[in-house]
Amino acid sequence: MTQLPHFQMYIDGAWTEGSAAQRMTSQNPATGKDWATFACASPADVDRAIVAARRALTDAAWRDMTQTQRGKLLYRLAELIEKNASELGRLETTDSGKLLAETSTQTAYVGDYYRYYAGLADKIEGAVLPIDKPEMHVFTRREPIGVVAAIVPWNAQMFLAATKLAPALAAGCTVVLKASEIAPAPMLAFAKLIEEAGFPAGVVSIVTGDAESCAIPLTRHPDVDRIAFTGGPETARHVVRNSAENFAVTSLELGGKSPILVFEDADLEGAANGLIAGNFGASGQSCVAGSRGLVHRSIMDALIAKIAEKSAGIIVGDPMDHRSHLGPVCTAAQIDKIVATLATARSQGATIHFGGAPLAQAGNYMAPTLVECQNTDTETLKVEMFGPVMSLIPFDTEQDAIAMANDTPFGLGSGVFTENLARAHRVSARLKAGICWVNTYRAISPIAPFGGYNQSGYGREAGMDAIHDYTRTKTTWINTSDSPMANPFVMR
Repeated sequence: MTQLPHFQMYIDGAWTEGSAAQRMTSQNPATGKDWATFACASPADVDRAIVAARRALTDAAWRDMTQTQRGKLLYRLAELIEKNASELGRLETTDSGKLLAETSTQTAYVGDYYRYYAGLADKIEGAVLPIDKPEMHVFTRREPIGVVAAIVPWNAQMFLAATKLAPALAAGCTVVLKASEIAPAPMLAFAKLIEEAGFPAGVVSIVTGDAESCAIPLTRHPDVDRIAFTGGPETARHVVRNSAENFAVTSLELGGKSPILVFEDADLEGAANGLIAGNFGASGQSCVAGSRGLVHRSIMDALIAKIAEKSAGIIVGDPMDHRSHLGPVCTAAQIDKIVATLATARSQGATIHFGGAPLAQAGNYMAPTLVECQNTDTETLKVEMFGPVMSLIPFDTEQDAIAMANDTPFGLGSGVFTENLARAHRVSARLKAGICWVNTYRAISPIAPFGGYNQSGYGREAGMDAIHDYTRTKTTWINTSDSPMANPFVMR
């Protein structure tokens, strides 16, 4: 019997098994077969990682490193990521089922996130305050917030890890990163690049494991100063409750049911491509999936025909094959959820124009699916399925479209397709979402912040301001008078 590849965790600069000897097995979604095993953390392992992170904060090797030197380490890490993008992409594709064409190119681009924050590392500045007191010199400085617990899901882990690790390290923090136990192999392999880049022991540890043994001890640990979480709303509620134990500053990037509004003057070719990108890209496994397509009634039939025409050529197949457009979804549970949601939508009067069922082959393959909905209560417009399902519903007026778009507890992404520049500005300003793409979709950059409204979370990742979220402001007052301090019972 062939032995499966095995991945260890990386704690305090060393490769290690879990102290409880727990292992999990990962399945290849393209075949449905086990392909690797990985070590899992116990509460004792989590504690060891956090103790190391706390120690590293005060060790001279990290504490006394200049911000410019930290930036150079991040530049080195960016180079290593780009150099190893193909191999990391292959691991991620094998572990999660995402197309190799996307995982390898996205991983290479992730290097730019580390490079962006490397450049910001020595631009973290304080200020001299024009204080309203005589003979007082007052200034501020930004210091690392401390130990960061970063938690990332499986669906875009290299990218979502970068939006946390890069600003945290540039600010001088230390990080314990928890990879998803569903598909952790790329993150555990990425730890080799952390080691090779030369980060001191304890500055970054990478662990994985289940909620009870890993996630809960991590998020409620008294030595954690900040939690950066990406995942689902239900898990986020537990994270927030756990943070009450340590009062850690917390940011949440959660799920969504993002609307894409297509107006009557939109370019149909561009709108169809935007809807396909927003729903079938990454097999629909994106937190910003544009899974609520709101289409002006006058162009609904034409747009459906255009989408059907384009989708007829979609190749669903082996994610390692460069000819494939869609790979499998990550887990069999996602298939079950999609099938159940579509069944409910049918019973509510929805029309399935194409797709609508899993493919009869090994692996977790779902046919790309287009659902035409008659009302906003249709199940596919409400449930985040994390699969290649596009739902369209008609609207009549701009005001109706905005109201329908905002009729959701979520608010992460949104899209607007129109040739009317005034309308684009007007509508995007009224959408309750943290991101709005106009005449495009699923574009990202380290320069542009992203995050949600409402149940899509709070806080922002990427962009210049995000680095400040990993710092605390210290204010220093210096009495410049030669006279001794006056009456101690009077506030200065």
